[in-house]
Amino acid sequence: MLILQRKKGQSLTIGNEVTITISEISSDSVNLAINAPRDVLILRSELVKAAEENKAAAKTIPLQILSQLLDDPKI
Repeated sequence: MLILQRKKGQSLTIGNEVTITISEISSDSVNLAINAPRDVLILRSELVKAAEENKAAAKTIPLQILSQLLDDPKI
């Protein structure tokens, strides 16, 4: 892992096409401006983790039971 210090207005470049600029700094957060091609997927890590957890949870319920639950009028 690389750890860098940057100040407001300073940037870093990843590869040839992605630039990240520090746009604002407050006491407990940093706002980043990311300039990247549209085909580069940029996701917050907590969303990636939640998606992985959802996939894992969905695999633990057999499809037949899930189908029955969805057809249950009490739900």
